[in-house]
Amino acid sequence: MAVTKAESTLRLCLIEDDEIMGESLCQLFRLEGFAVDWCRSAADGAAAVHAHRYSAVVSDIRLPDRNGGDLFLELKETQPGLPPFLFMTAFGTIDRAVELLKAGAADYVTKPFDVDVLVHKVRALAAGYGAVSDFGDETLGVSPVMKRIAESLPRLARHAAALLITGESGVGKEHAAKLFHQHAVGAGGEFVAVNCASIPESLMEAELFGYERGAFTGAVKAKRGYFEQAHQGTLFLDEIGEMPLSMQAKMLRVLQDRRLTRLGGEKAITSEFRLVCATHRDLRALVECGQFREDLYYRIHVIQLHIPPLRERPEDIRWFVRHFVEEFNHAHAGEQRRIDPRTEQELLNYPWPGNVRELKHAVERACILSGGPLLGAESFFGGNLDGEVATHVPASESLSEYLMACERDYLSLILERHGGHMTKAAEALGITRKTLWEKLRRLGIKARGEP
Repeated sequence: MAVTKAESTLRLCLIEDDEIMGESLCQLFRLEGFAVDWCRSAADGAAAVHAHRYSAVVSDIRLPDRNGGDLFLELKETQPGLPPFLFMTAFGTIDRAVELLKAGAADYVTKPFDVDVLVHKVRALAAGYGAVSDFGDETLGVSPVMKRIAESLPRLARHAAALLITGESGVGKEHAAKLFHQHAVGAGGEFVAVNCASIPESLMEAELFGYERGAFTGAVKAKRGYFEQAHQGTLFLDEIGEMPLSMQAKMLRVLQDRRLTRLGGEKAITSEFRLVCATHRDLRALVECGQFREDLYYRIHVIQLHIPPLRERPEDIRWFVRHFVEEFNHAHAGEQRRIDPRTEQELLNYPWPGNVRELKHAVERACILSGGPLLGAESFFGGNLDGEVATHVPASESLSEYLMACERDYLSLILERHGGHMTKAAEALGITRKTLWEKLRRLGIKARGEP
């Protein structure tokens, strides 16, 4: 295997046995700023992909020792976080290339191809994969259901302009939306996230549509709304079920025409964007009771992804615990932590009503409050801000009952420290006010002013 080195953050694996073609492509991509590993056989290509972290793989379908498509299918089953594959194919093997696209390959070009088109495709693939890789190889989880969702996102990003993501609070709906955006190869644009539940109804129109200078008292300068900011990108509307009916009608017109007018403005503005909506509520039920417009429901409910709660995918609990511990160790080199295997097994029994978000905060607290490197059961939910850690679990309680009691005590403490102020307590906990309210109701804790 010959290696061509270059100063670059984008590393490319080229699998091509033709000497002239291989040398030409190596030189081309090196001039474009890529570091290129040139492999002349499928065997060398497999070894390289296993050994290195590539931004993209460009492979011929016909290789001397085996079919490049078969190599891809094998790597797809055995290699986590496989980089995007682009195939070079002759006219007679286009059908094979199409089959590979259906199986998850990123793209293909037919010979003879335009080198500028090839470079553009590879650069877009590499940039998109690089952004996704910042979240880690297994971005959504390792359970079969989350792997299926992750595998579907590149295909959906290429073809779908609207996506509805459902699931309980904290399961990772926004994370999935970001991956959908990042997989929209070559589209560019920003990812604009909006929590519909956090915007007062009186301000929602101004926030979404923007306003011109002088549109109302305090509008000292023009401001672009979220629809404009998402031009050529993705608009993520979280908690879409909380949007007021009056705003739903105005939003429907924008989705139909992709045109809007700022408050106080006269000129219509065009904004092309992908739309991702998310909710933990049953939109169909809201439609039936008149709280959500039926026409808007069908507009956003083109393709739905449902993310199951963490308690239904125990494989992900184990993986996320280890992942969050590794994150802490990476950020605090002098305070290495490791999870007690017995504790890891016990954590699988806890229902994690706050899902991944709750699990992340629990691991962070355990790492901070632990008196030593080994994280035992007492490290999870068993401490307070004074550093006093509970070391005894009543024999009559199950782990879930014990952890729920600890969570109840911890939330009560945080509320007390913030004078019962819900918003400040939620910010200190790293959760939304609504999530905190739901936890208090579930745990039987009364907030200030509640009878």
